[in-house]
Amino acid sequence: MKYPIYLDYNATTPCTEEVMESMLPFFSNHFGNAASKSHPFGWVAENAVEEAREKIAQLIGAKSKEIIFTSGATEALNLAIKGTFEAFLPGKQHFITCQSEHKAVLDCFEEIEKRGGEVTYLPVDEMGKISIDQLVKAILPTTKAICLMWANNETGIIHPVEEIAKLCEDRNLILITDAVQAAGKIPVSTQGIHLMAISAHKLYGPKGIGALYVRHNHELPKPLAQIHGGGHEKGMRSGTLNVPGIVGFGKAAELRMEEMNEEANRLQKLRNQLQEGLLKISDTQLNGSQDNRLPHVCNIAFSGVEGEELLKRVNQKVAVSSGSACTSISPKPSHVLKAMGLDPDLGRASIRFSLGRKTSEDEILQTVDWVEKVVKELRG
Repeated sequence: MKYPIYLDYNATTPCTEEVMESMLPFFSNHFGNAASKSHPFGWVAENAVEEAREKIAQLIGAKSKEIIFTSGATEALNLAIKGTFEAFLPGKQHFITCQSEHKAVLDCFEEIEKRGGEVTYLPVDEMGKISIDQLVKAILPTTKAICLMWANNETGIIHPVEEIAKLCEDRNLILITDAVQAAGKIPVSTQGIHLMAISAHKLYGPKGIGALYVRHNHELPKPLAQIHGGGHEKGMRSGTLNVPGIVGFGKAAELRMEEMNEEANRLQKLRNQLQEGLLKISDTQLNGSQDNRLPHVCNIAFSGVEGEELLKRVNQKVAVSSGSACTSISPKPSHVLKAMGLDPDLGRASIRFSLGRKTSEDEILQTVDWVEKVVKELRG
């Protein structure tokens, strides 16, 4: 099969050669269970896991003991959100999140509401930004935690995390952040954060492995386990560890530390070139702010075309999406763009372009030409 140009790196990224090579021995020669403490097979696996844990911790400015391995960011967010809710039971609880969060967050809070929790969903403006004033006003005496993503997966908009972290510190509130799209792409820090979800497959590591940063040495409670059976990962996430996946995650984190800044500069130039080319097409607009966003993402709306047909045609030569991979099967307009006030038809006719390590200038030029051709044909 001849694949199209890939510009959907926010959905997933390919494993690098170095990551795959690091994993292979742990499928064969070093196949031990990291929980087998009585022989060398287990010792080798355990050592590899701890080395990877240290590398991942370094990527986000944490201590290795604060990294809890999960099957991915969705599980990490479930542990963070539901586990925090259960840690405060019984008693009235209030949480604050945002209308433009990932569905993994929104669905967790929907479940918490079913269990009797109260949730405030902050609006965003037409640029995709929240108001700190509205956030402050939303805090109640029963507020236990604030949950806001570091960077939006559809628009790339970055929330003012440092300001929010200080607010949480001053109010003694737990801060949960989905840093899946930020970690390994831009510098992130755990300063002032209590719980942070990250995922390997968004930063050139394998699928099926993620982590939750859990702040230690703090008076606020840690989340309660959601999976029981053996007490692995300090009792917070039971289950046999995915040693090859963890090793690959560690290698991917190590590589991102080395190349992240240089790569971000390269991709920002290519993204700007792509964006400028696409916005020259008549009746197009950028969704979200030009400022303070991820360097490799742009979200463009194309007026005068039917969204489903636009996506189908563009994907013949350029692999892109209309939003989160978790909800792209739905014909409904993106909930993120809807929260930003975008007209439903325009929301459906919007495309997220996300660039990555293999993106070249030639691919950007081909993409602009192809999208322009498709849009003109669909407009007749």
